[in-house]
Amino acid sequence: MRLLLRTVAAGALLAAPLAPLAAQAPAAAAPAAAAGIRQDLVAQLEDAEKKLIALAEATPQDKYGWRPAAGVRSTSEVFMHMAGANYMIPPIAGAARAAGLTLTPDSEKTVTDKAAVVKHLRESFAYAKQAVLGVADDQLSAPVTLFGRPSTKRGVLVLMATHAHEHLGQSIAYARTNGIVPPWSGAGGGND
Repeated sequence: MRLLLRTVAAGALLAAPLAPLAAQAPAAAAPAAAAGIRQDLVAQLEDAEKKLIALAEATPQDKYGWRPAAGVRSTSEVFMHMAGANYMIPPIAGAARAAGLTLTPDSEKTVTDKAAVVKHLRESFAYAKQAVLGVADDQLSAPVTLFGRPSTKRGVLVLMATHAHEHLGQSIAYARTNGIVPPWSGAGGGND
């Protein structure tokens, strides 16, 4: 099964298959270390990754189907939405599509097993961070169309990091509503 990548380019909805991460060829000239905004973006992605995975692991399997109201994403749907977005957004900035990806457009609703969700989160963040490192500094200002609007490759990468934190906040609210203290908050329960 393959995830159909849905992006809006020049006002048209496009679909293209993604391939498995394991089959990706090593980056030809990946930078040794991130600098500037790329370093900042990777740090933001790492922070969101660490916390989202900690919440996914701390949430009992029986709470993965919980949703705050009808028509709103469930706990597992939020986590899988994040995984899917981590694969969907980078190609808009010119990143190579993930190879061997086994997600489908309905994976957000069908992947509900805790171990599978955590695995997809881990792999998607690894891909997203690699994608940030793969955009050369001199390409960050290159124009792209992002969901039908003009942007830059840098804007796409910023969107990816802010999107991760948006759904981290949503996940914290879900966890707190279900009596789950975010693991990084400590015994006192604060500092989310």
